[in-house]
Amino acid sequence: MDSVSQIALGAAVAIATMGRRTAVWKAALGGAVAGTLPDLDVLIDHGDPIANMVLHRAESHAPFWLTVFSLPFSAVIARLFGEWSIWRRWWLALWLALVTHPLLDAMTIYGTQLALPFSDHPFGVGSVFIIDPLYTLPLIAGTGWALATNGATYGLRANAIGLAIATAYLAWGVGVQKHVERLAYASLASQGVAAQRVLVTPSPFNSLLWVVVAVKDDQYYEGFFSLLDKESLIAFERFDRGTSASGSDVTELKGVSRIAAFSKGFYKLQDSGGQVTVTDLRMGQAPNYSFSFVVAERQNTLVPLTPSRQVGTRPDLDRAMPWLWRRALGQALPPPR
Repeated sequence: MDSVSQIALGAAVAIATMGRRTAVWKAALGGAVAGTLPDLDVLIDHGDPIANMVLHRAESHAPFWLTVFSLPFSAVIARLFGEWSIWRRWWLALWLALVTHPLLDAMTIYGTQLALPFSDHPFGVGSVFIIDPLYTLPLIAGTGWALATNGATYGLRANAIGLAIATAYLAWGVGVQKHVERLAYASLASQGVAAQRVLVTPSPFNSLLWVVVAVKDDQYYEGFFSLLDKESLIAFERFDRGTSASGSDVTELKGVSRIAAFSKGFYKLQDSGGQVTVTDLRMGQAPNYSFSFVVAERQNTLVPLTPSRQVGTRPDLDRAMPWLWRRALGQALPPPR
């Protein structure tokens, strides 16, 4: 999730755990710092844009390593605040603020390596968009109320309610995702598409409009469904993935294999104009995707690029945002291309 959401979650969790054992501002500050720390891995440059992508949310987001880190971290915080006598409570609060960060990230589609150092599998439920105000605002309101009332009983209760509402919203997202997934499979079947894998994830900033991506062999299909749509049948557009036309020299490129694994098969290739490009299909919509990389150039032979070059594109917001909100409200509009 975005930094504001993680800060708000860390602060809310720490306030709820510390209660009246410390000043509410201390709990909020400690939790906010803990909620921010895992994302500092973005400052690490691994020397290649694809490596930077797949190694984000790795060790710094693994509960095992965060648990190890929480011990000295909580000791430092307890000493700084002059509250060594309640060090164990500080440890619990900061440990919870640290580990809820990757758990929340895992609800997005990106891929969070929760099981390190035992497995590098990227977990990504994909039931909430990386920025969603309906998740973040209850946390901010509850934390703000607790701070404004200086930890009064009703302020702490408001913080707990904010946490409960935000968590319920995550549960809502999972439920809606499963509903749309069932509709997606039924719609694909009615159109004669036996998809090998289907991805259902919310569109930006909301949980009303959902994006469906289905992969079948060398094709992928994209469709949209709003909870306010009058019809349950999802219309799909078909696009070329470029995987059949690409030879083994392309599919065996390190950058291609890394994106293929990280995206769990939701990727496409383009081998034209003297360049080979691999694109993660999970983040964006045709023809604009955030994570697209040139991994090789074709001269007389295929020459891998080291490092790769990121060439992801963003949609024209003047067209995309009005379409997004109108489509979310159930208007049957073709996506802007």
